[in-house]
Amino acid sequence: MKYLSSTIAAVPFIVCGSALAQSADPAAACASMKQLQVAGVSLEVAKTEWFPAGSALPGRGALASTVKLPAYCRIDGMIDKRTGAAGATYGIGFAIVLPQNWNGRFLLQGGGGLNGSVQAPIGASGAGTEPGLARGFAVASTDTGHEGRGGFDGSFQQDQLASLDFAYIAIGRFAEIAKRIVAQHYGKPIDHSYFAGCSTGGREAMLMAERYPTYFDGVIAGSPAMRTSYSGIGDRWVAASLNEIAPKNDKGQPITNDALSDSDRKTVIEGLINQCDALDGVKDRMIFNRKACHFDPKALVCRGAKAEGCLSAAQAAALEKGFAGPKDSQGRQVYAGFFFDTGIASTQGIPGLLHGGSSPVGPGFTDIGMDVDAAVDRVRNDPAEPLNTTARWTNLNTFSGHGGKLLFYHGNSDPWFSSQDTVDYYERMTKANGGDDKVRTWSRLYLVPGMGHCAGGPETLDSFDALSAMVRWVEQGVAPESLTATGRSFPGRSRPLCAYPLHAQYKGSGNTEDAANFECRE
Repeated sequence: MKYLSSTIAAVPFIVCGSALAQSADPAAACASMKQLQVAGVSLEVAKTEWFPAGSALPGRGALASTVKLPAYCRIDGMIDKRTGAAGATYGIGFAIVLPQNWNGRFLLQGGGGLNGSVQAPIGASGAGTEPGLARGFAVASTDTGHEGRGGFDGSFQQDQLASLDFAYIAIGRFAEIAKRIVAQHYGKPIDHSYFAGCSTGGREAMLMAERYPTYFDGVIAGSPAMRTSYSGIGDRWVAASLNEIAPKNDKGQPITNDALSDSDRKTVIEGLINQCDALDGVKDRMIFNRKACHFDPKALVCRGAKAEGCLSAAQAAALEKGFAGPKDSQGRQVYAGFFFDTGIASTQGIPGLLHGGSSPVGPGFTDIGMDVDAAVDRVRNDPAEPLNTTARWTNLNTFSGHGGKLLFYHGNSDPWFSSQDTVDYYERMTKANGGDDKVRTWSRLYLVPGMGHCAGGPETLDSFDALSAMVRWVEQGVAPESLTATGRSFPGRSRPLCAYPLHAQYKGSGNTEDAANFECRE
């Protein structure tokens, strides 16, 4: 499964300073990579930096203080630098880390938001407590062709090529070039190539399986932003439904966060737990038996006047309407509904959906009601939408035919992209590729109770090692029936995340905090 495209094989290239692994002075060898050249490619190296063994993980995350890295060289540069629209400078910015003791594997990590910056290439997405770099992977990352101010600066869309780069071109082009650099640097072919990302990185992961099907042996797609225009309609639909019952300010505008009080949100979560928590055999404030959970907000309606511990009829109706997802005037589902899950009242990261008008990006939603048909028309008239979506292409027989493996994971409390939409794609993909028995030989989906967007949540187990599971599947043929999940919400607890449509069910005996006492069931 050492796939490089015919273009890569045919084009010669030169990499100066490629003796890092054998050098008696690795820092000097790393510095010499400043002269890196790739034949046929316009490439500039901005800087190189040598990190001795034991260096701290870049960033401020929970892993930064615990993970120690091997010795490695980092290269930062730009491919295809040019002057574009309005005289702005464009090009594919990148970073590659080359560990001194390389394990023979390449990992390209996905981006986030609208990209626009080169994130530290450490390979942490879906890797649990040990990022790819700490394991000896050569890891690469890219800004996909533009520089932005913050994670959601869309000004690059004034430039045609920058828009196309973000949509799909840059990630594929950079994958080719990065693999050339890594292979030549170590003087031997890459043994196996992997891609992992979440959100926009999850969309890019889907791109790799759909549009570049021979580039990677294993692809991990987390919470994929596969059709952001329609997920935006879904988010606004929930907010607009709650805004209809929210109190109004002196200008008649909804006080968006007050459709439900903190007490009301607690009532919803506790009611949900009472109805659905024990369906997996144990009361643990986590809902694993998703298909058996038919939460009805109307069961929480006060029998008399509105009071603490119950909802008004209007509140229950707004929740039911919002979480069902938007439909057009013909009754067609425009975007998937959202699961009622324990993280929907979360205040961590992106606020949970019970917080009404809160927006993942930009100002809050203040609309009262929503013209779904008009919203859909705006999406259909957006020329970028067909290029940015990865939700439509389901034929993956070239990807699976060369031995490619594809894992999805998605939090059931994700307030941005519904995990039901990922389930819908997975089911359509399964149908298009020969059915469940055939597709399970190369693809699995894992739903994560309580988890928000990519990670986090007040009651979840959001740490799991999909990367090791992928490596075992690709290199040893061991399919991952489940992933073992842990998390800061419940110290000492572990659970299996079972491959969809199975769920974790308590066996009936043994420590309920131990994943070993659960099994995957329909």
